[in-house]
Amino acid sequence: MKIFELSAPCHFGLESVLKKEIYDLGYEIAEVEDGRVTFLGDAEAICRANIFLRTTERILLRVGKFRAETFEELFEGIRALPWEEYIPEDGRFWVTKAASIKSKLFSTRDIQSIAKKAMVERMKQGYHQDVFAETGASYPVRIFLHKDEVTVALDTTGESLHKRGYRTVAGKAPISETLAAALIMLTPWRSDRILVDPFCGSGTFPIEAAMMAANIAPGMNRSFVAEEWTNLIPRKLWYEAVQEANDLICKDVETDIQGYDLDADVVKMARENAKRAGVEQLIHFQQRDAAQLHHPKKYGFLITNPPYGERLEEKEALPELYRMIGEVYRRLDSWSLYLITAYEHAPQDIGRKPDKNRKIYNGMLKTYYYQFMGPKPPKRK
Repeated sequence: MKIFELSAPCHFGLESVLKKEIYDLGYEIAEVEDGRVTFLGDAEAICRANIFLRTTERILLRVGKFRAETFEELFEGIRALPWEEYIPEDGRFWVTKAASIKSKLFSTRDIQSIAKKAMVERMKQGYHQDVFAETGASYPVRIFLHKDEVTVALDTTGESLHKRGYRTVAGKAPISETLAAALIMLTPWRSDRILVDPFCGSGTFPIEAAMMAANIAPGMNRSFVAEEWTNLIPRKLWYEAVQEANDLICKDVETDIQGYDLDADVVKMARENAKRAGVEQLIHFQQRDAAQLHHPKKYGFLITNPPYGERLEEKEALPELYRMIGEVYRRLDSWSLYLITAYEHAPQDIGRKPDKNRKIYNGMLKTYYYQFMGPKPPKRK
């Protein structure tokens, strides 16, 4: 079976988490760049990566890479690619997104327009016809320019992989599912340890943790654009990947995962999201003020995305909020605290220097993942 170069974008700063995920799926890493991991895989790998990977936004099938400093070079570079090997005669193809960083060509609209024309010219040559109906399956193309190096890829995913299908409505300032999963993976939490999110919002942290505990693949309940690419991927490979994911589910796992929020409507929404994800029996959601948090168990985890003040009046309340988080954390004997925030003074207000601090770009927003580590629990006999 043909081997492809597959590219998986992720949040800047979380490449190591995605790299480990891909290794664990059994694929060879070809390259690791800022916000992107490229690996080698066949048609089956496209199916399995879309269904199993928790921390990437999409799976891109690289068609080619070349250098272009002028629009003429861009046109010729894209026309030289073997599009007829990827897109059938009736395929619907367009450049769904173009991005340019530190490159001479920066007009994304022009890049998209010229690329489409170049693809049509190549298809005319490959299929010996002048007009294409484009009534068949969709083949969206993504183009990325970095320092005049052009990477051209087909998007196998379609709607971003952070859309698992369980969160139909999100609360205020929600964290994405892919980012939440990656942040949990950066901790030593396992399903036999307690996890609490005292600012749970729509429930993303608890739900992602419960899906990991029950070994539920994140892409189980959604579709992918490449499912229609029968010229490249036999349908049975999708069925086999879903069957593999089904066989691995273990819903009778014992967990202690909790989510609190002050807003009753938000808690109700989190419960509904958990139900859609198939993990409602693994999570305890409760309307509760974070300031009242206490717990008799030891060696637990607080993993959370507290408010960090997007509006002026919220910013004024941040010192008191983070001092409260510090007081709650000090009451929890031997627990660990992991929180993501754009608030730079969080450690001072919490009252403790973090053991680790990882800078993560959430879109264009610079955030910090502060990690306060408690002691390891004693080894079980």
